[in-house]
Amino acid sequence: MKTTVDIPERELEDAIRFTNAKTKREAIVGAITDFNRRMRMAELVRYADTCDDLMTPEELQALRRRG
Repeated sequence: MKTTVDIPERELEDAIRFTNAKTKREAIVGAITDFNRRMRMAELVRYADTCDDLMTPEELQALRRRG
């Protein structure tokens, strides 16, 4: 999808440097991809410890010891 966006030059330069990108596009796509990955992880963290049906690490180890 083509989009025209006015990005502050300093921010774009930093994005290129931090991502080791060869092009502006590569830096922007990399930054968006990283942002989305972080947001997905944050979403998953909200659900941590919400499932009562999972085994605890101790229960799993006991099961493994029994064979």
